[in-house]
Amino acid sequence: MLKQLHLLFFLAIFSFAHAQEHARIFFTDKADVANSIANPQTILTPKAVARKQKFSIPIGETDVPVNENYITSLKSQPGITVKSKSKWFNMAHVIGSQTDIQALSGLSFVSRIEFADRSLNPPPATQQPSKFHDKKEVLVNFNYGTSANQVQMLNMHLLHQQDFTGEGVTIAVMDGGFPGVGTLLAFDRMRLAGKLIGGYDFVGRNPDFLAFTGDDHGTTVLSTMAAFVDGQLIGTAPDAFYYLFRTEDVSSETPVEESYWVEAAERADSLGVDVINTSLGYSTFDDARYNYSPAEMDGQTAFITKGADIAFDKGMMVVNSAGNSGNDSTWRIVTAPADGFKVLAVGAVDASGNVASFSSRGPSADGRIKPDVVAKGQGVLVVNASNSVVSINGTSFSSPIMAGSVASLWQALPDKSNVEITNIIKESSSIFSSPNNDLGFGIPDFSAALNNALSVADFNPIQIKIFPNPVRHFLTISFDGNFQKSVFQIFDLLGRNVKSVVLTKNISNIDLTGLASGIYLGRMESDYSQTLKIIKQ
Repeated sequence: MLKQLHLLFFLAIFSFAHAQEHARIFFTDKADVANSIANPQTILTPKAVARKQKFSIPIGETDVPVNENYITSLKSQPGITVKSKSKWFNMAHVIGSQTDIQALSGLSFVSRIEFADRSLNPPPATQQPSKFHDKKEVLVNFNYGTSANQVQMLNMHLLHQQDFTGEGVTIAVMDGGFPGVGTLLAFDRMRLAGKLIGGYDFVGRNPDFLAFTGDDHGTTVLSTMAAFVDGQLIGTAPDAFYYLFRTEDVSSETPVEESYWVEAAERADSLGVDVINTSLGYSTFDDARYNYSPAEMDGQTAFITKGADIAFDKGMMVVNSAGNSGNDSTWRIVTAPADGFKVLAVGAVDASGNVASFSSRGPSADGRIKPDVVAKGQGVLVVNASNSVVSINGTSFSSPIMAGSVASLWQALPDKSNVEITNIIKESSSIFSSPNNDLGFGIPDFSAALNNALSVADFNPIQIKIFPNPVRHFLTISFDGNFQKSVFQIFDLLGRNVKSVVLTKNISNIDLTGLASGIYLGRMESDYSQTLKIIKQ
């Protein structure tokens, strides 16, 4: 009998041990990614940072630690033991019964589960990808719904597919009020990710920048950039950081609003804002003594315009609506600060790319091309304070569509200055070679803008061009100047050398067919060195 008890005890132990499965639990996201990347010393040692800088290895999401709150939550689940974690793959290795492990799929932060016993895993075709580990695949499936036209008109969906959604870029929105932004479901993605980082009500001198409920113009404007309503409306920069500043007093029209704007721009500069969007324009006031005339839209008269140009000199992009005076025979041209020399003034077009009748025209009073560019402003999908997705008209909305696009492009080209970004956008526009007073330089193509910027790099003493970029199969490398034999190396974002090619002539083709889709760094090694970003489709 005693032997039988020992045997039963042994079998029970064996059965329990055998029932324990190993699995990797992949998470949906990480915490505070943009801030960690911006402050790498908080996640890496000085030596690690120096090494990455020395070899031009980017610091990115894979360097950011796993969210410890997720680890803590896993440890509290019944029957689960956490054994290891990986920031590179954004996952934790756990041990538990198959049932207990499968139950983890119900946790909101779990993207997918991979058992070490692969027979327990679903077929690859039905297995859900990790939002973090294969984020590009998730972004490909953005469902813009009826807002698709306003995004795709600028080819912004192609930047989103490459994971350029404004991450790490900061936008300041200056407007008349933001009711509902703190509670509406449309802004959940922004709030829950910690991307609404502050603001101020300059009109009411109130640090609670969401308190004023008398006007929702700022809410609708913000929605074209930051809202995320799957299948209905997705903004052009849903993952940017946002400051909200109330500078417009909707109860009156007085010159102090220009001063509020300049004060807000100064605050934005001190906070490190990259892009300012203003869907406001000033021309006439309640007291006619303060009115501007069309002849004063010369880029150097209006106080707000002078402030806007200073903001640009401080390194920010200032994106402003051109105005809705196109049908006004007594005014018609752009309003301040859209008349600024350095302001990117945005006019409005309809879904077919035709100028909207209400869109203010150019040129400026001193003969410059205005507006600079155009985006959809007629029939734009926005979210209002009632959390309804509605159609609306105005250059007020073409401007933030453009501002969000600027932010996403700047994320992709972080080493470019605001001057370079402005030029890249204009040069990509539909009528750049023949601008006019209705459309300016036309409708920008942000995919072309990115490709053009990535495809050309000036090497001393020669110039290199790579194309096409993004590339599917063969990458062509073209050299101008006195070319000598060189080695072109391609690295993945973990710093691993995945391909090396000896180049012996001015034009060479490199077969990249075998590389997985993603972002790579191409590095030329010769008497000089230079690194280029390569996007493999």
